[in-house]
Amino acid sequence: MGERVAVLKDSQLEEGSIMTVEVNGVHVLLAKLGGEVSALSGTCTHEEADLGAGIVLEGRVVCPLHLSQFDLRTGEVANPPATTPLRKFNVKIDGGTIFVEV
Repeated sequence: MGERVAVLKDSQLEEGSIMTVEVNGVHVLLAKLGGEVSALSGTCTHEEADLGAGIVLEGRVVCPLHLSQFDLRTGEVANPPATTPLRKFNVKIDGGTIFVEV
């Protein structure tokens, strides 16, 4: 079991948006879809691009480098060239604060 770390207020992450944060040295991508917050590795598994610079399209993040797409809820690859899914982290919202377990 990892350490649960407060990363930001839930109100700071807008619906349908993404944001990257550093959590104990880990680059984490936060996303809010349907009021639900998910946390995934913030680095593309294909060429190590920063997914925080990508765009959100139909529940996926599109990598800014080679356009791989990853499901924002599961981290699964939606299309190549990436073939490895993103690591998913546990998230808890308590008292309006988003916590990520790393």
